[in-house]
Amino acid sequence: MTSRLTFPKGFVWGAATSAYQIEGAAKVDGRGESIWDRFSKTRGKTFKGETGEVACDHYHRFAEDVALMRELGLQAYRFSVAWPRVIPEGAGPVNWLGIDFYDRLVDTLLVAGIEPLITLFHWDLPQALQDRGGWENRDTCAYFADYAALMISRLGDRVKYWTTLNEPWVFAFLGYRSGEHAPGVKAESRAVQVAHNLLVGHGLAMRAMRERRPNAQLGITLSLWPTEPATEKPEDIAAAEFEWQKDCGWLLSPLLNGCYPADVLRQYQQLAPNVQPGDMALIAQHMDLLGVNYYSRTLTTARGNISPVPGSEYTDMDWEVQAPALRRLLVRINKDYKCPPLWITENGCAYPDVVAADGQVHDARRIKFFEEHLAQAHHAIADGVDLRGYFAWSLLDNFEWAHGYSKRFGLLYVDYPTLKRTIKDSGRWYSRVIQANGLEVSEPAAVGGR
Repeated sequence: MTSRLTFPKGFVWGAATSAYQIEGAAKVDGRGESIWDRFSKTRGKTFKGETGEVACDHYHRFAEDVALMRELGLQAYRFSVAWPRVIPEGAGPVNWLGIDFYDRLVDTLLVAGIEPLITLFHWDLPQALQDRGGWENRDTCAYFADYAALMISRLGDRVKYWTTLNEPWVFAFLGYRSGEHAPGVKAESRAVQVAHNLLVGHGLAMRAMRERRPNAQLGITLSLWPTEPATEKPEDIAAAEFEWQKDCGWLLSPLLNGCYPADVLRQYQQLAPNVQPGDMALIAQHMDLLGVNYYSRTLTTARGNISPVPGSEYTDMDWEVQAPALRRLLVRINKDYKCPPLWITENGCAYPDVVAADGQVHDARRIKFFEEHLAQAHHAIADGVDLRGYFAWSLLDNFEWAHGYSKRFGLLYVDYPTLKRTIKDSGRWYSRVIQANGLEVSEPAAVGGR
């Protein structure tokens, strides 16, 4: 048996990308170097030494990509601006050729009837700022606000929706604690301070953008995942709660409650960030939207995380497929925090896609992934969550950071030698979902579960 799930009128359907992962044109029209340009060219940092220098060449092919978005029926497109393309040194002279590219992209989207949602920082910090301390230097927060003011002044007459940062937890802790992302630092104290400074930069950018476009819809995008106990034992429940607060609560609490989680602060002790007077009020100012990027959950005990989880399916990224946890995540955020409207700004999966003999890409596992997660998003709305939209990750197969081009997330298959785009079966399926503003799901997905 199947059930039809219809989403609320006005629910927004889109897809997402990021600048460094798709644009290419790394040395074209005055673009400056980013930390990912430097990091990906450092021996041993990415799969086979691959870089985003060409990526999907979206910079030159954006009109073709927008035409494909229109063919899919996308109502919205979330993309990021490359800070070093706009201000090559991060501060100082503006590269007007870089801004012109985003002008053309926005206009092309609007002509196609597609709403743009811009993210200002998706990890590609100008290398010139990194050379001056990067996000460890509080000056970068002010430079980020100047950059935000520039972009909203130029595009805010046509772009309504903006988020300041993409996944600050990932940038801070994978870039400064594990070192697997740019800039490749391994020092937890520095990661904690960078995470705080990113939030300060968010606050300054929000204030600068509000001054210039009071009616803009502004917010931030966070990577969020439930940390759930493997058993009902009190020690496992306590361990899961602490890990949730240390990871997701570490950003949600200052943004929405104006303070860091007390238990986590106590554990950090000398690793706790340097918080200056006024920081928390700046961070916790009103937002119009909160972007949620969800891919998987963590299952834990008092002795540590369980991985792999017996009986679970895993994607090509070795992430557990756990759609019901998305519902639980959205419901918890809605219950525990005074939230603005929520948007799922990324949700998707990597699988080893291939072009079949018929010239098509038959990615049935991705369709199943989307079906299950959209069902859970629908259940969360029924539970009272104010969820306004859903953005599939990603529009295109792309440069997957340290994984290079080895992981494919796209609705569109990219043949990297030729850069030919092919709409996957999942893209055509998603197009039908958008057209219907809903989907038919099998009974287990419709009911939900643990």
